[in-house]
Amino acid sequence: MVLVLFTVGWSWSIARARASGESGNVTPATAAIAAALTNGSAPSVAYLTDAALSALAPPARGESGKLRVRIQPEGSPIKPLLADTLPPGATATFSSGAAAESTATLAAPKRPGIWNIALKVGNAIKPLADFSVITLRPASEKTGSRLGLYYIGNWPAARKGQPGVRYDPPNGFIEVTPENQNTQLSEHFKLRDFLPHDQTSVWPKYIVLDMKLIDKDELVLDDLRQHGINPKGVHVMSGFRTPQYNAGGGDPRGRAALSRHMYGDANDIFIDNDGNGQMDDLNLDGRVNIADAKVIQDAVNRVERAHPSLIGGCGIYSGTSAHGPFTHIDTRGYPARWIGTGDG
Repeated sequence: MVLVLFTVGWSWSIARARASGESGNVTPATAAIAAALTNGSAPSVAYLTDAALSALAPPARGESGKLRVRIQPEGSPIKPLLADTLPPGATATFSSGAAAESTATLAAPKRPGIWNIALKVGNAIKPLADFSVITLRPASEKTGSRLGLYYIGNWPAARKGQPGVRYDPPNGFIEVTPENQNTQLSEHFKLRDFLPHDQTSVWPKYIVLDMKLIDKDELVLDDLRQHGINPKGVHVMSGFRTPQYNAGGGDPRGRAALSRHMYGDANDIFIDNDGNGQMDDLNLDGRVNIADAKVIQDAVNRVERAHPSLIGGCGIYSGTSAHGPFTHIDTRGYPARWIGTGDG
């Protein structure tokens, strides 16, 4: 989204220059946008399309090109590359239900929520399709072990470990409600996929999520597809875990006290295209076991070689009486591989 907003100003300036007779070398993408803005027969809402977002602003969509949200602290600057404002007279409007905020500077809304975006110059308005900004509820609002009625627990004291690996408690939380839980984070994943499995009747819920994880997941699914495996039935067995849930919820065997699940950059997944709630026979050997989890790990290995910024852990787990085999994936920042039991 940052690059999109920058591109708005960039393209607007080029369009004005073309209209006034100035010349210069421009790329095909720039020429296409400028032509749309200066074409008198074009719709009055000629503006950046979703295709332009994908082509001109890859960081907004992630390395997979499939991300649909950006997570920001409330009121924080959305820092573009070369400018911190929209073109003169332009505004960005963020809307969430009945709430709305408009700004000529690139800053996230000052309230927590999930916000749709529209860009406006004069009478031309263009909603940004399939892309939202999520603003966080500050962790400072947490009272003891709770935020509102939702019991979170407390993170272990920050510790030193591998360089670049986060062990600090989160600064904020995504507020999840019955109304917004189906927000599409990417092509295959929704917000509800990452909720802990306890406190089912308590709303709102609060979670931590790193979009680098979703980006990596999407690349893994695309790699599986390229190797003849349909990824449509991907299922998140475990996403974010509150510290209290990590300590005792479900089957705690095999869980690390500093599990990456508590920091929002880990999930356990399996592929279930036949809808039986278990891993499919991915390697087509007539059995469902840890070897099928290894098929997903092989995809993770290929993705990490191609995308070193997403390197992390990947563990494979056999089935138990409570669940089938699955694969743990995280973006901790250094490579780790293991064979585990229980919940990852």
